[in-house]
Amino acid sequence: MVQGSCLCGAVRYDVTAPLGPVTACHCTQCRKISGHFTAAVPAPWEAVSVAGEVCWYESSASARRGFCPTCGSYLFWEEYDGLVYLMAGALDGATGLQMDGHIFYADHGDYYRVGDSLPCWAEGRSGPRMDP
Repeated sequence: MVQGSCLCGAVRYDVTAPLGPVTACHCTQCRKISGHFTAAVPAPWEAVSVAGEVCWYESSASARRGFCPTCGSYLFWEEYDGLVYLMAGALDGATGLQMDGHIFYADHGDYYRVGDSLPCWAEGRSGPRMDP
């Protein structure tokens, strides 16, 4: 079982399904909401139990983002497809997870370049790949 929490501990969650891989997202929304790019891992909602109040922000017609209302930690992203994307930085302890690539890299900030050898997609995984 994997566990996660917000900075202040008011929101905690347990995940009973296997997780992985982690994907980095460089889209404008993720950069604005986190202050940089995000790294998230999908999990089926039915395998996630949440304790504490989550504040939801409808970031588009097809997705919402979940935060702790006390400390503001960004914890969840959901597209209403039965999955929840857990922010990898909110997972507690060692996870053994690995990152598999970068999406929406065409939107990345001009102040950084990815230096790993993972694939970068201009948009989602179905779009063209690009060099970092």
